[in-house]
Amino acid sequence: MTGPSSHLAATSDAYDAVVAPYVELAAQQQLDAHPLDRALLAAFTESVRAVAPATGHGPVADLGCGPGQLTAQLRESGLDVFGVDLSPAMIEYARGAFPDLRFEVGSMDALELPDGTLSGVLSWYSVIHAPPRRMPSYLAEFRRVLAPGGTLLLAFFESEGGPVTPFDHKVTTAYRWPADGLARLAGGAGFTEVGRMLREPVDGERYRRGHLLMTRADGTAG
Repeated sequence: MTGPSSHLAATSDAYDAVVAPYVELAAQQQLDAHPLDRALLAAFTESVRAVAPATGHGPVADLGCGPGQLTAQLRESGLDVFGVDLSPAMIEYARGAFPDLRFEVGSMDALELPDGTLSGVLSWYSVIHAPPRRMPSYLAEFRRVLAPGGTLLLAFFESEGGPVTPFDHKVTTAYRWPADGLARLAGGAGFTEVGRMLREPVDGERYRRGHLLMTRADGTAG
């Protein structure tokens, strides 16, 4: 398979094959050990709450939710949240672990959601496997499903000022992005940057972590 969906099939198969070790790894990387990450997710939560009345109190989508731990933490923070992941095995695990939450199999660049129905989109290291040429389509889909003023938080591996760079992620090939370059793409897709956070790797991490907090601008994407 060499068409646009080939990377989706490869990513789905790769994550289906590593559910147990991935769940264990996620448990070892709890937010309690990362105060900056925790603070940024709190800012995302507050931003969603601030705009929810204007956006019709739409839910939040945790896109690329994996085994669902972060989805559950967002729910505990008071958000109306559901998870979407490409991997059926990950979704099966999430549904079993958190039966009171909604989880769906789906692709982030083709969501089965009406336009403008979400107050927030979280993409927590979930666009990292998208080939660079496909990134604009992901950002366009995030914008489509967000209500005007809705909040997007992107977490990614940062290339420390260099170009987009592939690397050997533990599951399947992923890409490191320069924060400025990803922010420009998001701006072109119709997002306004609110702020960004870069943090250096801690023990067990190889690369700098990047985070962009943005809102969907009104009007037509540029």
